[in-house]
Amino acid sequence: MHEPSEYTKQVQQSGEPIFREIGVGPWNEEHPGEPRPDIPGTPTFDARYDTELLDHGDRRNVLDRYRYWTVAAIKADLDARSRYPYEIAVENWTHDFNIGSAVRSANAFGASRVHIVGPHKWNRKGALMTELYQHVDYHPSIRELAASWRYRIAGEIAAEQARVNARIIRAQSRHRPLSADEQRQQTQSAHRLDTLHHAKIIALDILPGAVPMERYRFPERCLLLFGAEGPGLSQAALDQADDVVYISQFGSVRSINAGAAAAVAMHSWVAQHAVIDGPGAASESGSSATVHR
Repeated sequence: MHEPSEYTKQVQQSGEPIFREIGVGPWNEEHPGEPRPDIPGTPTFDARYDTELLDHGDRRNVLDRYRYWTVAAIKADLDARSRYPYEIAVENWTHDFNIGSAVRSANAFGASRVHIVGPHKWNRKGALMTELYQHVDYHPSIRELAASWRYRIAGEIAAEQARVNARIIRAQSRHRPLSADEQRQQTQSAHRLDTLHHAKIIALDILPGAVPMERYRFPERCLLLFGAEGPGLSQAALDQADDVVYISQFGSVRSINAGAAAAVAMHSWVAQHAVIDGPGAASESGSSATVHR
């Protein structure tokens, strides 16, 4: 065993801090006498549970409701209940350590997708494995990312408009007005189309002409662009942006940490659009991703 460092010795001698233990131990210790949920053919079988975690315990940084679950099961559940319609993109031209922090924040604040622009190899240290639960796409250039995102938005508009037209044609062919259910669906489609038509690519950087975030209304569908620590966003990224937004600051430094800026921007979107129907991570159930209508 290695001799503790001088720093560790001082911490141990101080008697502080005493931290609470995070996570759970093995299933048979936490639930003595209860049947395991990973045995096929039994009444309690649940395919979401991971046998190794049940055997050894689960100390991962996940909500309590996900204890012992497989990565795939957690990701699928997030897809079903906890993704918001905004996306983020990070330029990876400098192997910036802040990329991992941005990915972790994307998980915490329910971003539907993370885009890495540049080399596939990025600094994962700050992500703390949260990239496993996210949809992460890779792009060779910011132009390719912007083109593919706008193409996807255009495709969603075409598909939604086709559904609107199909309901009208179906009713007309049967010589009847739209039913109450069809009218409700048309109203929902109108909202989706309005949201899609107002979708934007938004750059986060401190530049002349940028809008302070505190006065900016984020569109429901948007792609947030983040640059590297120091240089910020590339000119190519700024050229693709519909709007440029900055975070107001009141100290002597020119900018805050890039990872912190990404977290502030994502939470600003959540504060403007999310309906918080539960206490979030303070609860075992978490909050479902519901958007103001």
